[in-house]
Amino acid sequence: MYLNSLHKLSRLLILGLLFVALVACNKPDSEVVDIVAEEPGSSTEQPTIKLAMSAAFVSEAGIDTYKSVTDYLSEKTGLKFEFVTGFSYSTINTMIGNGDMDFGFVCGLPYVLDRDLPTPRVRLVVAPVMKLDIYNNRPKYFSYLIVHKDSAIKTFADTKGVHYVYNDEFSNSGYNMPRAKLIEMKETGGFFGRVSRSGSHEESIRMVATGEADASAVDSLVLDYDLAKNPVYAEQVKVIEMLGPAGIPPLVASSKTKPEYFEAVRKVLVEMSDDPVGRAILDSALVDRFEVVDDENYDDIRRMKRLAEESGFMEIR
Repeated sequence: MYLNSLHKLSRLLILGLLFVALVACNKPDSEVVDIVAEEPGSSTEQPTIKLAMSAAFVSEAGIDTYKSVTDYLSEKTGLKFEFVTGFSYSTINTMIGNGDMDFGFVCGLPYVLDRDLPTPRVRLVVAPVMKLDIYNNRPKYFSYLIVHKDSAIKTFADTKGVHYVYNDEFSNSGYNMPRAKLIEMKETGGFFGRVSRSGSHEESIRMVATGEADASAVDSLVLDYDLAKNPVYAEQVKVIEMLGPAGIPPLVASSKTKPEYFEAVRKVLVEMSDDPVGRAILDSALVDRFEVVDDENYDDIRRMKRLAEESGFMEIR
C-alpha cells in the first residue's frame, strides 16, 4: 500500500512539473521582454538632458520660469530634461563646454569667448525677444547704470570716485559694457573710489538700494523683471544711463550635444509662442518669443571685448 501511494505521488509530481514547463513555454512574448528588460545592463531608461542657467531673461525671483521651460521641453519632446542652476558663470560655461551640460542659458560674453575658440565648444540654439518697447522687437538688451533713487548722481561721469559694484567679470552687462564705456570716456587710470564684486545682478541691485554701494551696471532684463514682479529693492533704485544695445543672453548647446536633441529643443522653443501653455510661460517672463539668431547678433559684444584687449584695460577700477 505504501509503495502504491509513493508511485501515485511521483506521477502527480511529474505531471505537475510538465504542466509548469508547458505554461512557461507558452508565455506571451511581452512578458518575456519584460523579464529580459530587467536584467542588469539592459535598461532602456532615457538619458537625462541637462539644461543649465547662469544668465538669462528673468531675475532670480523668476527662477521657476526656467523650471517651467524645462518641464515644457520634456512634455513636448518626450525627452527627459533636468534644470540645473546655482553655479557661477565660469563653472556653467566650463560644464557646457565639456559636455557635462547639454544646454545652457548663458550671458552673451561667455558665449562669444567660447564661440571664438579655434574649436568652438558651443552652438547658438535660440535667443529671446522681449515684449517691452525699449527692445524694439529685436534679440537685444541693455546694461542699466543704476544708483539709489534719492541719489544726486545723474550721469556715468558723476560716478567718479564712488563705490561701484558689479556682478561677475564674465558678465557682459555688468562688466564688459561699463568697461567699454570707461574706455570711451578715456577713464582707464582709475575712475571709481572702490570696486566690489557682488556675485549676481540681484545682489548688486540690493546693495545699491540699501546704500551699501553707490552705483552698478546691471542686466536690463533682470531689473525689468524685478520692477514688474519683485519690486522690493528694484523700486529703490533708478536708471541714469542705458548702455547698449547688445546681443541678448542666448540659449546655447554644447558642441557635444546630440544633433537630434539640438533640433528638437530649437523647434519646440521657436513654436512655443503659438501654443497656449507655452504662451503663458513666455508672458510670465515678459518674453514675446524665442527666435533663431545668427552669430553676428553678438558682434557688438565682440567689439567691446576687443576694445578692452587693444587698450590693455581689462580690469574695471
